[in-house]
Amino acid sequence: MENISRIKWACRRGMLELDVILMPFVENHYADLPQAEKDLFQVLLDGDDPVLFAWFMGHEECPNEALTQLIKKIHKLNGALV
Repeated sequence: MENISRIKWACRRGMLELDVILMPFVENHYADLPQAEKDLFQVLLDGDDPVLFAWFMGHEECPNEALTQLIKKIHKLNGALV
């Protein structure tokens, strides 16, 4: 079982834009994810802020298809337009 407090802490980034995307997702949707997506989300959290920002904003394409699908899911569940 994952430590949700550790995951929430990892969502607190150096960029407010990422905090606004990641924190609501963890608070509202993370618990409902299948374990494989939870594991993938934790891999995503290991990324550098500028890279994650570029992927979430659509400025760069993520080279990993599974992460790309998770990013799209996060946007959808958060109700984001990007």
